[in-house]
Parts: sequence; C-alpha cells; structure tokens
Amino acid sequence: MKSKASSPFWMPIYAFLATIIAGGLILTLDVCHPGRELSLLDAIFTATSAVCVTGLAVVDTGSFFSRTGQSVILGLIQLGGLGIMTYASLVIYLLGKKVSAADRIAVSQTLIHDPSFNIGRFIVGVLAAVLSIEGVGAILLNRMDPVGFYPYSAVFHSISAFCNAGFSLYSDSLTGWKDHLGINAVFMALIIMGGLGFYVMTELWQKFRNLFSGHTSGLSAHSLTWHTRIVLETSLFLVVAGGMALFFTENIKARTGHGTGINELTALFQSVTCRTAGFNSADISGMTNLSLLIMIGLMLIGGSPGSCAGGLKTTTFRAWLGFIVSKIKGHSQIRVGWYALTEESVNRALTLLTLASVILGSAIVLLGITEGNYLPHTEARGNFIELTFEAVSAFATVGLSTGVTPGLSSPGKAIIITLMFVGRLGPVWLLTAINSWQSEPRYRVPEDDLPLG
Repeated sequence: MKSKASSPFWMPIYAFLATIIAGGLILTLDVCHPGRELSLLDAIFTATSAVCVTGLAVVDTGSFFSRTGQSVILGLIQLGGLGIMTYASLVIYLLGKKVSAADRIAVSQTLIHDPSFNIGRFIVGVLAAVLSIEGVGAILLNRMDPVGFYPYSAVFHSISAFCNAGFSLYSDSLTGWKDHLGINAVFMALIIMGGLGFYVMTELWQKFRNLFSGHTSGLSAHSLTWHTRIVLETSLFLVVAGGMALFFTENIKARTGHGTGINELTALFQSVTCRTAGFNSADISGMTNLSLLIMIGLMLIGGSPGSCAGGLKTTTFRAWLGFIVSKIKGHSQIRVGWYALTEESVNRALTLLTLASVILGSAIVLLGITEGNYLPHTEARGNFIELTFEAVSAFATVGLSTGVTPGLSSPGKAIIITLMFVGRLGPVWLLTAINSWQSEPRYRVPEDDLPLG
C-alpha cells in the first residue's frame, strides 16, 4: 500500500493539496487583510483558485487584500502555473542531487508528456524563459500606462496573464483598457504564450534561433513537428473563429436595441481570454446567452498540453473532431493532420471527454440544488446558464464569471473548489492515479456484441 501511495502519479496531487492548504492558512492571517475577516473556506477557495490558476474570486483581490496578501496570491499563481513538481525537481537539480525516476515521470507528464528529456536542463530553461517573458510583459505594461500598471501592478498582471490565472487588482478586470490596442496586445501575447505549452514554445524558440543564426533557410509549417503544427493551427482557428462569433452575437444584440455591442478588439480579446485566462474587457454579465454558450465551448477546449492553461486541451479537441469526421466518412483510421491517431490516443481522448461530461454534469446538478435551481423556472430564469458557465469556468480553470461567485453558498463554494482542483490536475491524471492502486484481474469473461444506436 505504501508503494502505491507513493506512486509518481500521486506526487502532483499531494503537492497541490499541500500548497493549497498552506496558502489558505496564510491567507487567513490578519496581515493579509488588516481589519477584515476572511473565513477559512474563502481562504481555501482563494488559494485553490490561485494554485489552480483559475481566477475565480469570492472577494475583490485589489481592495480586500493587502500588498502582503496579494503577494501570497501571486506566489501561489506562479507556483501553480508551472506546477509544484517542477519547482521541487528544480531544487533537487540545483542541489546537485540525482532526480528520481518518479520525479522525471511526474514532471514530464505535466510539462511535455515526454519522459526521455533531460529534466534538469529543461526545467532551468523553462524557468529562465518564463521569468524573461513575464519580465518583458511587465515592462511593456508599465511603459504603456505607468499609472494603471505601476511596477507592482505590472508584475502582478504579467505573471497572472502568462500563467493564465486571470487574477486582477481591479474589480472590473481590464474593462478600463478595452480600447487600448497596446495593452490588449501585450495581454493576448502573454496569454497565448502561456497556453501553447512548453514543448511548443521550446521548439518555436529553437526554430527562430536557428533562423536568425543562419542555420535554416526559413520557418515553415513543414519544418515544425506534427504536435506543434496541430497546436498552432487549432489555437489560431479557435481564437479567430471565437472572436468572429462573439462579435456577431453581441452586435446583433446591439442592433435590436437590447444593449451595447463590442468592437473587434474586445471580441478578439474575449476569445483569447476564454482559453483559460480569465481576464475580461467586457461585462460578462451583460452578454447574451448565445455569447455565453460560445464562451463555454471555448473554455472547455482550453489551452494546449503541458501549458499553464486548463481545459480539455486543443489536441483533445482535434482528436475528437478527427474521430467524428472519420466515422462520418466511414474511415477506419482517425486522421489528424499528417498522421492517424493510435487506438490508445483515441481511447484517451474519448475517456477524457466522458469523464469531463460526467464531472461537469454532476457538478451542475449539485450547484442547481445548492444555489436555488430547485425553484420554478419562472423564478430562476438565467440561473441555470450562469451556474453552468461558473462550473465550466472552474473546471477549465478559466476564472470568468457572470458575477455569481461571491454569492455562492458554502456547499456551492466547495463544489467549485473541487472542480478547480480536478480541472487543474486533469480528470485523466486523477483516473490514472486511482488506477495505479488497482490491479488487472487475472481472468477474462466471455465477450459478445451488444446492439447500440
């Protein structure tokens, strides 16, 4: 039992739990919010949201917490963005100790799903790149608006953006800069880079370095690996298609005289931030139900494997899409880009979709019970879509909300905490961890076909 409990698949779970509990206890201290009371549940909620880089908040980060409390949250965001196991392995590496096989498996699964890489060199390179990107982002934000993004604010928002956390020091997030092209561009660049995945970022950096050093004639799609090309193509499609869809739905509302529309920049920003970042430059509570459904779809897909982003991931979306297309065409192979997927990859994608559906469906039902959806629909209009949006936002670690988070009941907050935790680790990871405790039966039962459909 001891060896099963120390399985490498359980290491990130233990690390995240320990960090959340420690962060929650620290946030209950008066120094983090002088003169204000913060319950243990709300502190754990905030710590979970930070470590799981979600951004949902029961209290306003900028006005409720002191600079100390904000710094604790920022530290939790940075730890959660790259993964606790990454930092633990880095410490071991820097101390000159041998990194265990368990650490190698855990970190490689978390970062790039490749257990053959040099863990020490890779982690040092990742941390150096991340700190550099966050530093450049902070400098640009401060230069563009030294008042709104004073040095601490610039650093806070740059880290929050790259880690796809969505925490902001302003109660209205980034709505004050919805028309500022430069500020929007910096945030979108940070969010996209944080959501591409460290493997993709590493490959792109190597390609650009070779390009500028004259070792290659140019950077083309065919010079990239299959994985990187799929991630880039899918990410670009989702951002552009999502932006166009949001622009259309919100401006149809404006043309019918039921509110104000959004411009192209705001629509594009909201499409990008739905990729699990959580910032908003538009009032989410004022959007149409159709816009919320579009955003729910974008949030569910999320970012890419091995990134700071959550969601089901772009590669899972492409695998599912390839599966549907292949079945419609009657093809036996599931093709995605250049290659056909292995049976194991298809099964993993379908398992992830099934688990996510069960988890989200159960959570939405429970939230409906705890938050008043047992009322007649004439009295609870809009409550279902708002709770569904909240549940998906938590599970996909996005952080966008229609405004219901602070008013959640204690059981409702516990449900959201669970969704954030499961969503950050990933349902398949949890299933693998649980399966590591099981043993394969030593017998087989008779097989037969069951009529379906």
